[in-house]
Amino acid sequence: MSTFAYRGTRALITGASSGLGAEFARHWARRGADVVLVARRLDRLEALAAELEATYGVTATPLAADLTGDRCGSALREDLEARGFTVQTLINNAGFGSHGPFQEQDPEEISRMIRLNVLAVADLTRAFLPQLADDGRGALVTVASTAAYQATPAMAVYGATKAFVLSLTEAVAYETRRSGLRVLAVSPGPVETEFFEVVGTRDAMVGKVARPSDVVAAAGRALERGSTPPSIVAGLGNRISAVAAQLAPRRLTLGVAGRSLKA
Repeated sequence: MSTFAYRGTRALITGASSGLGAEFARHWARRGADVVLVARRLDRLEALAAELEATYGVTATPLAADLTGDRCGSALREDLEARGFTVQTLINNAGFGSHGPFQEQDPEEISRMIRLNVLAVADLTRAFLPQLADDGRGALVTVASTAAYQATPAMAVYGATKAFVLSLTEAVAYETRRSGLRVLAVSPGPVETEFFEVVGTRDAMVGKVARPSDVVAAAGRALERGSTPPSIVAGLGNRISAVAAQLAPRRLTLGVAGRSLKA
């Protein structure tokens, strides 16, 4: 795949105001794609849009949106269609986690996490998948987590949401395998982003901490293979842990995860 493989296409990136989302936006803009940047913080989106346009000469459109609302994918698609935009790449990056015993979690926070990490991913994917698959020049990327590979005591809801994301993406990859669309779930371990500030503790930071650029580069390499895998785990240590979690008895992996996450 050439450096400018995505020139003439448009990528929609959620959670684009910082961290992995901003790095995904830079990666696609560097390869010539126009980008639509979606998050709640418009000021950060506007600053990133200005950076991308000045640096790479692409069109960057900031859109402030709360993706926890009903039918967020359909609403966003209709907004873009009204602007005359079509999308060839969708990057489902928005999401958050929390730490602590499930019985002590705020019910409103649980609901918001499920709506953003699960319902928004499903609705956005369903809303944009027909045009992604019909065009076939871009990619569908979802950000899962190493938490998807085993139950995660102290982060019970977060781990369950990421297991959903991983399973959904792999199934869609199979269903669209003849379309030309590249479909990939990328599962990082801890990444140096605002994620742990939102979680409220670094007890959830298990394993080597990666830079956002490392994770996005790993996703980019997977997408550029002759045959894109349906999912990858970013980082050698994380891959070893994910394989071990799948091979070991579930009770054993549950205990290891509980101790690691200080449940």
